[in-house]
Amino acid sequence: MNYLLDHGFRVLGQDISIAEFAGQVFALAVVFLAQRRTLWTWPVQVGATVLLFAVYASAHLGGLAARQVAILAISVYGWWAWTRRQDPVFGVVVRQGRLAERLAMVGAFVAGTTVMALVLDALNASWAPWPDAAIFVGTLVAFAAQGAGLVEFWLVWLVVDAIGVPLQISSGLYFSAAVYLVFAGLVVHGWWSWNRSAKRVAARSGVMAASS
Repeated sequence: MNYLLDHGFRVLGQDISIAEFAGQVFALAVVFLAQRRTLWTWPVQVGATVLLFAVYASAHLGGLAARQVAILAISVYGWWAWTRRQDPVFGVVVRQGRLAERLAMVGAFVAGTTVMALVLDALNASWAPWPDAAIFVGTLVAFAAQGAGLVEFWLVWLVVDAIGVPLQISSGLYFSAAVYLVFAGLVVHGWWSWNRSAKRVAARSGVMAASS
């Protein structure tokens, strides 16, 4: 791993390690695969997690590094959950979250960010504890909702992107910041795709309920 961190190339005068480049490419692939609701989303995510943990740890971003460990655990859950949500017509079944689920997502994000920021600050594990914590918690909320097949997870990713771009730039991770911008475009398309699929599933469920 040290080789991947110490070697790389320069783009527009900025150094990009092999680990950062490969990790972010894998992360982009995860968003692309998630749009299509394929089980390959999760093993590719595992590869991105390992690489980006090393990148963020070397940049002294404790929250972002710890996030990768949590993502690894959630990826296992997501993989298992998606295998149970397979449909012969729609693939992995997705739906819009109920009001209680949406409120729970917001509450978890706000409370989790506050607690995580205080922990990072107390441990001196990050030079930017609040945005670092928001990205950490937002990612966990997004992946948990993704595993549950909730369309709203894409909106959580938009919030994470909005926080992540300036943090990455301030950390000197310019390639990662550019990738976050690409994420935003993919996230918008993913939300549209999942929302359309959720409406189709709901319509079919309504027809089946009416016929029974």
